[in-house]
Amino acid sequence: MPTPPTPDASAPKRDKTRYLYLAVIVAVVLGVAVGLLAPGVGKQLAPLGTGFVNLIKMMISPIIFCTIVLGIGSVAKAAKVGKVGITALVYFIVMSTFALAIGLVVGNLLHPGAGLHLNPADVSKVHDQAKGAESGVDFVLGIIPTSFVSAFTEGQVLQTLLIALLAGFALQKLGPRGEPILRGIEHIQRLVFRILSMIMWAAPVGAFGAIAAVVGATGWGALRSLLVIMLGFYLTCLVFVFGVLGAVLWLGARVNIFRLLKYLGREFLLILSTSSSESALPRLIAKMEHLGVSKPVVGITVPTGYSFNLDGTAIYLTMATLFIATAQDEPLALGEQITLLLFMILASKGAAGVSGAGIATLASGLQSHRPELVDGVGFILGIDRFMSEARALTNFAGNAVATVLIGSWMKEFDRGKSQQVFAGNAPFDEATLLDEKPPPAAEAKPEPVAAGS
Repeated sequence: MPTPPTPDASAPKRDKTRYLYLAVIVAVVLGVAVGLLAPGVGKQLAPLGTGFVNLIKMMISPIIFCTIVLGIGSVAKAAKVGKVGITALVYFIVMSTFALAIGLVVGNLLHPGAGLHLNPADVSKVHDQAKGAESGVDFVLGIIPTSFVSAFTEGQVLQTLLIALLAGFALQKLGPRGEPILRGIEHIQRLVFRILSMIMWAAPVGAFGAIAAVVGATGWGALRSLLVIMLGFYLTCLVFVFGVLGAVLWLGARVNIFRLLKYLGREFLLILSTSSSESALPRLIAKMEHLGVSKPVVGITVPTGYSFNLDGTAIYLTMATLFIATAQDEPLALGEQITLLLFMILASKGAAGVSGAGIATLASGLQSHRPELVDGVGFILGIDRFMSEARALTNFAGNAVATVLIGSWMKEFDRGKSQQVFAGNAPFDEATLLDEKPPPAAEAKPEPVAAGS
């Protein structure tokens, strides 16, 4: 009697999550339709999007903590971690300067805002945001949490980063005695990513609510007079991503920008549909490790870049500032532009993913340098949500490129594995979001030797 064929364990599992992201696309289309046809209903659906983003936010701190602690704890020398961090910060400063320069060039060429009559109805909101902006000292002191646990409960990325760095270096000092703790954190990381993969199935509902609320509140009428700055901003972001970042990525790591962005396609869709870059941060950490970048480099570069590598924000601040100044017939001299925008870039650090952070930074910068221009920020409010999506997408692309580059420069990038991933031969595990490998002992268990042989 013939034996039934045994299933091939090596056969790749069918990726059921492709239906999830098809559902997200359908949800976005439906959200736009509801927002246009029934604006009142659309605005009432905002809690669906907010709820989904909050579910993602609650996972960010534990994911960052586990990733950084495991990354640093597995490195023999602390100096190596410091080298990665310094390299990342220098790179972030250089790329933010490039983004600033490109935004200035395009803004001065387009002259957005010329001939517009600003509506001062929203000025009071802008002044409130400008008054609430943090100073540089407050920002630095805010990195220190009030307690060890508050870094997790308050959801502050930089506070979590500080605690994770201290814990990672402490485990380094413990040596072999810290191994059980590292293994425990490894199991916690596995649990956290499994929870995240479950939350992702709510993405279509969150996308539907977020898009319906945005379209319902804004509509298309407010966009007609502002298409110049919107299109100019989107085109500038595209030029920066594919021109500047693409060239740097190829020269520095010999990686094609199109292949990298295609690999992160689902994350870009998630950001676009939820209007939040935070929704894709945990997945970026997991995918960069899967691509072949080492844990220490991912653990340091991604969370730090999330707060300091704000290329899209730099472009937004330059173009929005020039738009407001031109619209009020008070153009800024080149020296004023550079001084004001450098201040804004410094003020925006740590604000990535925070709703309204771009407007708050813009308002606080104008309030401190050119108070007479603050009233013009009210006109940007109508399209800020749409521009924030381009900001988030550009920031996200910049952080992905930075992670690959720094991994390559530190010799911590498995190029062979990345080629397998890009070719589709090593698919990302959407169920666990981790590369689950059997223990080495189980793979190479020696055969027992018979007595007397």
